[in-house]
Amino acid sequence: MVFRKLPGVSASGMGLRLSQKFVFLLFLSGLVTLCFGALFFLPDSVRLKRIFLSKTETQPVTVGSGSENDAREHLKRAGKEPEHPRGVTSAKGETSTKLKSLIRKPPVSHEATEERLAGDRAQEDLTLSRSRTQSASERVTSPDRGAGSDTFSYKKYTRCLLKPPLGRDGGKPSDPKTEERRVKVKEMMKFAWDNYKLYAWGKNELRPLTRNGHIGNMFGGLRGASIIDSLDTLYIMGLMEEYNDAKEWVQTSLDLNSNGEASLFEVNIRYVGGLLSAYYLTGEELFRSKAMELGEKLLPAFNTPTGIPRGVINLGSSGTSWSWGWASAGSSILAEFGTLHLEFVHLTELSNNPIYTEKVMNIRKLLNKIEKPHGLYPNFLSPVSGNWVQHHVSIGGLGDSFYEYLIKSYLMSDKTDDDAKKMYYGALEAIEANLVQKSTGGLTYMAEWRGGILDHKMGHLACFSGGMIGIGADDGAPDKRQHYLDLAAEITHTCHESYTRSATKLGPEAFRFDAGAEATATRLSDRYYILRPEVIESYMYMWRLTHDPKYRDWGWEAVEALEEHCRVESGFSGIRDVYTMTVSHDNMQQSFFLSETLKYLYLLFSDDDLLPLEDWVFNTEAHPLPIIRKSCLQDEATQDKTVSN
Repeated sequence: MVFRKLPGVSASGMGLRLSQKFVFLLFLSGLVTLCFGALFFLPDSVRLKRIFLSKTETQPVTVGSGSENDAREHLKRAGKEPEHPRGVTSAKGETSTKLKSLIRKPPVSHEATEERLAGDRAQEDLTLSRSRTQSASERVTSPDRGAGSDTFSYKKYTRCLLKPPLGRDGGKPSDPKTEERRVKVKEMMKFAWDNYKLYAWGKNELRPLTRNGHIGNMFGGLRGASIIDSLDTLYIMGLMEEYNDAKEWVQTSLDLNSNGEASLFEVNIRYVGGLLSAYYLTGEELFRSKAMELGEKLLPAFNTPTGIPRGVINLGSSGTSWSWGWASAGSSILAEFGTLHLEFVHLTELSNNPIYTEKVMNIRKLLNKIEKPHGLYPNFLSPVSGNWVQHHVSIGGLGDSFYEYLIKSYLMSDKTDDDAKKMYYGALEAIEANLVQKSTGGLTYMAEWRGGILDHKMGHLACFSGGMIGIGADDGAPDKRQHYLDLAAEITHTCHESYTRSATKLGPEAFRFDAGAEATATRLSDRYYILRPEVIESYMYMWRLTHDPKYRDWGWEAVEALEEHCRVESGFSGIRDVYTMTVSHDNMQQSFFLSETLKYLYLLFSDDDLLPLEDWVFNTEAHPLPIIRKSCLQDEATQDKTVSN
C-alpha cells in the first residue's frame, strides 16, 4: 500500500528536525542498552533471565547432580571388568576371578524415562545437600566449634560415652596367658603393617610373595585401603608410631578426587567407615572432613527411580552409577544397598545434614512396602521397578550384612530405632523357619534358599551370624533370650568345626551338609581361605556375651594356624586349599585382615572395657562407631548453652 504524505508533516518525521531525531534515537538506544545490561549482568538477575530465555536455551544440570543427559551418554559406553565386591560370591576382595563386562540398556526404554524423572529429583536432593554442607572441608575447622554450634561436638560426644573407649589400661587382661596371646596378635599386626609399608605403601593391598602393591579396581582410583582400614586397629593396639604414619599419609596423600568406578559398598565400609571410626576414637578433624567429603561423593548412586542405589559409582565429577554386569537384570544387591545405614546416619550426625539418613531410610520404606516371600529378603532387587529379581536368599554372600545392619542400627540408636528392630526380628523368624537346619551329625547351619529349594551349603561369610544373633539376644521376645543365645552358640560351633575338620585348621570359603558331607568343602572351588574374619568375629562376640573360655581357645587355634600356614617372609597371604598341608599361597594380604581379623583377635584377648559393647557397634569392616544417645547429646547441648550464657 502507498502512503501519502499528510499535510503539515515534514519529511524528517513528526515535525522533528534531523538533528533532534538523531539525539532522540541516541538517547533511546542508550536506555535500552542500560536496561538489558542490568538484566543480564547485574547480580540476582537469574529469574529475570528466565522470562526472556526460551526453555530450549536453558542449560542442563550436570551429571554429578543427577543429569539425565550425561548419564545416558555413560550408559552407551562399553563396561569395564571390576573385581567381585565383598558381598558377592568371591566376596571381600578376592581378585582371582574377573566379572563379565557390564551391559547397560540404551536410554530409549520406559526405564530411561523413569531415570529422567529420578535425575530431576536427585538434582534437587544433591543441590540441597551441597547448600547445607557448603563443602565438607569448609563446614568444620575444629573438633568442637562451641556450645552454640549446630554441628557435631566431639567433646559432647565423649561425655555421652558410658566408659572410656580404651578402657582403664588399654584393655590389658589380668591373666598372663591371655596377655601373652594378645601381645602375639599385636606382633602379627605390626609385622603385617611393616611389610605393607615397606613394599606397598600407598597402594591398596600388599602382595607379600612378590613384594609389591596391589591397586585393584574396587575403589575407583582411591588408594591406601590398607592404611584407612588399619587406622583404628593401630590406635587401639597402641602402635602410635605406625598410626601417626598412617595419619600423615591421609593428610598428605589421600586424594578423593579420583575419576574411577568404585564399589559403593566397599568404599562405604572401608573408607567412610574407617575414617569415621578414626575420628570418633581420636577427635582428629582431618578424618571427619575426609569422611564427609567422600560421603558426599556417594550420593549420586541413589539417583534411581526408587532411590535404591546402584552398586557401582564413578567418584569423579560425573557421579554416574550402574549395576554390576553379573547382577540379574541390572539389579542391586541386598548386602550392598543394605549396608549403608550405620555410616550414613553418622554422616548426618557429623554434618547436621539429614540427606544421608533420608537416603537410607528411603531404602527401609521400600523394603517394608514390597512383599517378602515367606518373610524372606531375596538378594536381588531392581532399582528401577523396586521389585525382587530373583528369589535367592542367603545369609552369606549377597545377603549377609543387610541383616547385621538391622540389629546394629537398632543398637546404635540407643535402642530407639523400633523399625530396625521389627525388621530384624521379623527376618530372623523367617530365617529360622526356612533356612536354619540341623545336620545328621547334630550341627546347626544356615542353608541357602532358591525359590523354595534348599541348598545345604553355608559360606564362611555366613559365620558372622553367630555373633549377630548373640548381640541381639537380649532385645527380642523376653522368653526367647536363651533360645537366641543357644542358636548363636550352635552356629558358632558349626563354623569352628569347619576349621577343625581341615588339615590346616583354617576354614574353607564354603562348606556343605549333603551327600554325607558335614561342615566340609566338597568342591575344589570352595577350598580356599583368604584371611577372612567372620568365624573369629563370632568368637569375640560370644566371649563377650558368655565368657566361656572355649572361645578364646578357639581364637588361639586360629592364631596358630595363621602363623603356620599364612605367614610368609613379607606378610600374610591367603591359601588356595585348606585341606592340604602343601600350602599354595594366593599372594594377597587383604586389607580386611588388618581391619577385622587381627582386630577381633586382639579384642578377644582383651578385657571387655576395650571398646565396650555398651558404647560401640562395629560396622561390617570392624570399624567401631559410637552409639548415638540423642537425649544425652541434647542435654549436653542445653548445659553448654546455659554455661555460655
